[in-house]
Amino acid sequence: MTTFTEDGIRARRLPFIVATFFGTGLSPLAPGTAGSISALPLAWVLLQMPLLTAGMGVAFLFALGLWSANHLEQVSGQHDAQIIVIDEVVGVCVSTLILGWWLRAAVDPYLLLLLAFVSFRLFDIVKPWPVGWLDRAIGGGLGVMIDDIAAAIMGALCVLGFCYVALVASI
Repeated sequence: MTTFTEDGIRARRLPFIVATFFGTGLSPLAPGTAGSISALPLAWVLLQMPLLTAGMGVAFLFALGLWSANHLEQVSGQHDAQIIVIDEVVGVCVSTLILGWWLRAAVDPYLLLLLAFVSFRLFDIVKPWPVGWLDRAIGGGLGVMIDDIAAAIMGALCVLGFCYVALVASI
């Protein structure tokens, strides 16, 4: 197995810092979950912004993720290495934006963040179709990032579906 230090990647390089989200991906235990947890303060900040501004911020973060994941994949030869967690960061942010758009007025922001985190991680770990298919079928930085976007959307839609059912059941 190729390690990143053998390939000459150093932590001071910007693609490495971005892809590991400031080193969070170097966590020896569950780096994907660590990356998702580290995204929560950023997701909270996004909840305070107008939706368009927050969406542009997430789009920029997605572009940075594409660039950094492509770079690390080319240098290491590994697709979606565990230390790359920028995809999890973007996934939590996407889930937060979707849930925030629909539930911001009705749900405590901390509960909203918890729902975004749990629903995203569930779909990211289980990888139901099309998440698992996207993970396997698309290479490069886009492949690293896109399955997490799908997991975020699916998780958020499930939370919204449960909220709708709970609302209808309470009437």
